[in-house]
Amino acid sequence: MFYDHTRIFVKAGNGGDGSIHFRREKFAPFGGPDGGDGGRGGSIYFEATNGLNTLIDYRYKQQFKAESGVEGVRQKMHGAKGEDIILRVPCGTVIRDGEANTLIADLTEPGQRVMVARGGRGGLGNVHFATSTHQTPKESQRGEPGEERWLNLELRVIADVGLVGYPNAGKSTLLSVVSAAHPKIANYPFTTLEPNLGFVEVGQPRGGDGYGFVMADIPGLIEGAAQGVGLGHEFLRHLRRTRMLIHMVDGSAVERDPWQDFETINHELHEYDAQLGARPQLVVLNKMDVPEAQERWPEFKAKVEAAGYAVYAISAAAHQGTNELMAEVSRRLLEMQRDEAERVAAAGMVTDLREGESPILRPQADDAFTVTKEAGVYVVSGKRIERLVNMTNQDSEESMDRLQVQLSKQGVTKALEEAGVQVGDTVRFGKVELFWGE
Repeated sequence: MFYDHTRIFVKAGNGGDGSIHFRREKFAPFGGPDGGDGGRGGSIYFEATNGLNTLIDYRYKQQFKAESGVEGVRQKMHGAKGEDIILRVPCGTVIRDGEANTLIADLTEPGQRVMVARGGRGGLGNVHFATSTHQTPKESQRGEPGEERWLNLELRVIADVGLVGYPNAGKSTLLSVVSAAHPKIANYPFTTLEPNLGFVEVGQPRGGDGYGFVMADIPGLIEGAAQGVGLGHEFLRHLRRTRMLIHMVDGSAVERDPWQDFETINHELHEYDAQLGARPQLVVLNKMDVPEAQERWPEFKAKVEAAGYAVYAISAAAHQGTNELMAEVSRRLLEMQRDEAERVAAAGMVTDLREGESPILRPQADDAFTVTKEAGVYVVSGKRIERLVNMTNQDSEESMDRLQVQLSKQGVTKALEEAGVQVGDTVRFGKVELFWGE
């Protein structure tokens, strides 16, 4: 089964708590603090691989939680780190935040890896809080909670050439003729329900005298595909990575006009993505072994050429004109690669012109925070502030005193007072709720 999109939940491991412990030995009955730090929680990564071609592995298991760090112990011993989780996905997987739908990563090459949930930092043991005037601190930090989020995964087929057209136009037949692929072929619409890939060789590419490229047979489109009619969005997304399109038109369909079919599909491409609609196309009138197609060829050829497209007449089933078509495709792809290489060299950087989104993580501001009021509860939102509160040991009076000082220094206390907080009100920091006191 070709499973090309899903939604999953990931939760990184929490950091281990720091330890409150004092050295107590035979010859050191009143030793100083020696509580160790907690271990960092395990993080969650995605890694691209050529060993997979669908997201079926994430259909039945959709929640992943990494191991938490171990708490620190005496003699300044650190807790063990939680084990990371590496989730493998096919090359071509796009990862987006499940709430904001913003791009997190676009994994196109084997071995590319991205962290999607960072493990929480381990809390500090009480050894870190000793000073010259306070040598027996009874405070430590709790481990930082690991990041958690919903993610949307979307697989887009990576191919040099995409075959588009109405159902039953002969796309699968052409792919089976020019490559070693064996897609399902039948004489009825929507035979192809999932993309099929084939490697096309022109000449002897493995011997250095020729060229090879990947061609994708995309399920047939219909009018309204850009709005999702007939699973249009499911099919159109796979065209966004292609360098060029072969637009196949059925020349034998007596109930439809070939030129109207051509314009309809092009309109859907433009509606879905303007860049996709502007992608280079070779137009092909198929089934030229049928008299109806032969009769329509002169008029169709004239209209397509007047619109500025190169047009070919073939019969995929009879293997007529297919070699010439593939030779022209390879020539154009080579020309595109040379042009791209020149532009990359001129710009002094690497880029992928098939996809406008780059596989990077965008850093977020760490210090900013906001104060809002929701249902009578004051909510303080901010990555750094929430982490500070989450890592405070609320069972330690010294830790809570330190938190008050830090909130004042960060400007949180003043912001809450300006927002109207009163003694006894509830203040929420992430998942932690505290009562506002004197």
